[in-house]
Amino acid sequence: MDNTTIIIIVVLVVVIVGVILGLVFSRRNRSDRLHERFGPEYDRTVQTMGGEKKAKTELNERQKHVGTLDIRPLTVSEHDRYLGEWTAVQSKFVDEPGQAIVDADRLIMEVMQIRGYPVSDFEQRTADISVNYPALVTNYRGAREIANKNKLGQVSTEELRQAMIYYRSLFEELLKTEPVIGEEKKG
Repeated sequence: MDNTTIIIIVVLVVVIVGVILGLVFSRRNRSDRLHERFGPEYDRTVQTMGGEKKAKTELNERQKHVGTLDIRPLTVSEHDRYLGEWTAVQSKFVDEPGQAIVDADRLIMEVMQIRGYPVSDFEQRTADISVNYPALVTNYRGAREIANKNKLGQVSTEELRQAMIYYRSLFEELLKTEPVIGEEKKG
């Protein structure tokens, strides 16, 4: 072999290795971005889906789905109305904690619906919420679990208090007016 052939082979090997490394790092970057965006929800989805590849596909699909929704911020009057309703729900907690949790769950769904989130299926609701509020979706699941125990009369006052805290954190975020995925196309 002459020097030109050797140089061509070396260059081809370097280019092929570079392309392979580029693909590997590109995939890793996408995984890192999803992990950074979704936090604990990323890990939960990996576990639930049975692998990182399926989880990445699921999380990307969630983002695409939420991007197609007509999510909008609340108007000032809607914001004020729901804030007033939330205050009433929190006040009710002192005397009727179980009913306050039922009302908090209903109010969360009502605000989600008016903002444009589908609310018919809890799993779809949590998947949609995970896109814009990934740090709160675990709390939302926890609150819903406590609410379900409440329906069966198998919950302590401390658990009800924790559910109210979980619901409040999501409620406060739902009342904010800054754009989220699914809103930017309305500008």
